[in-house]
Amino acid sequence: MTEETKVQAIFPSAEWFDALRDIVNADEAYRRIGTCDAVVGVKIPDLQKYFRLTFQVFEVADAREVSETEAEDSDFWLEMPYQRWKEMIQNIKDNGKADLHHTLNTIDLEDPEGFARSHGGYRRDAFYRFNQSFQRFFDSSAKIDTRFA
Repeated sequence: MTEETKVQAIFPSAEWFDALRDIVNADEAYRRIGTCDAVVGVKIPDLQKYFRLTFQVFEVADAREVSETEAEDSDFWLEMPYQRWKEMIQNIKDNGKADLHHTLNTIDLEDPEGFARSHGGYRRDAFYRFNQSFQRFFDSSAKIDTRFA
């Protein structure tokens, strides 16, 4: 993940997630992880920012800003305050990928309420089933010159 930065974008924004989608869709290593079929919400409640990502087979088919209800109308959603999102993304930027303290799985395990949340356990299972695809997705943000809102 040490390729040069190709695009500049502000987090959190639809443009940032769109840039990430483009990077991942061009990433052969992402496809080698295997198929991933899930709709994932992203919630940054203190900024009232909500996004929805659609993973289909070997690509991210859609990334868009949505309402809070639409973010929760997903297989699961990832929720934490802006400062925690910023810390995770900065860590990825600094290291080329998340260190052991900033992986999606570690963040989920350390949060008493859970980082990955859902209205149903069966749908939340997609977070664990496709975890490596989601981790690769967020690790790919190292290729974005991220500015923070």
